Amino acid sequence: MKNKKIYNIKSAGFKIPNDYFESFNDKVISKLNTESPLDTIKETGFKVPDNYFDSFSDTILEKNLEGKESKVIQLFNKRNLIYVSSIAAAILILFNLSIFDIKPTFDNLETETVENYIIDENIGSYEIAALLSDEYIEENIIIDYSINEDNIEEYLLNNADIEALMIE
Repeated sequence: MKNKKIYNIKSAGFKIPNDYFESFNDKVISKLNTESPLDTIKETGFKVPDNYFDSFSDTILEKNLEGKESKVIQLFNKRNLIYVSSIAAAILILFNLSIFDIKPTFDNLETETVENYIIDENIGSYEIAALLSDEYIEENIIIDYSINEDNIEEYLLNNADIEALMIE
């Protein structure tokens, strides 16, 4: 088939007898008017015993009730009931425990935890100042710390670059 070049074939390969379509209508009408071979058949070819359908339902019922017990699978058997109740009890115990009632408060937080968070998140002084109100800054910070000359001198000696302060 690969060697045959199908796209070069010029004839269709089908032939119709001469005057086929001219006599086609006449042939169809004559076949319709003649007697069909199916009309001569008197019987269907299927035979049913006498009084079969009269005793059909009784026969079916007798066969079903002949001592054959059908297998019944219970929906709520003891094993499934134990599984479901144990899962429900576990979920109930989980929600009744005080695991979900613990809410973090500022009293529970350690200072080191807050400092580590501020360092790790790169929170600047402007962002911290935006969280504090003016009243909190005035009352708590200034009142709690007493500033004296010894503290200032110690801070400057330990933390400040004296040369940078002299240039400013």
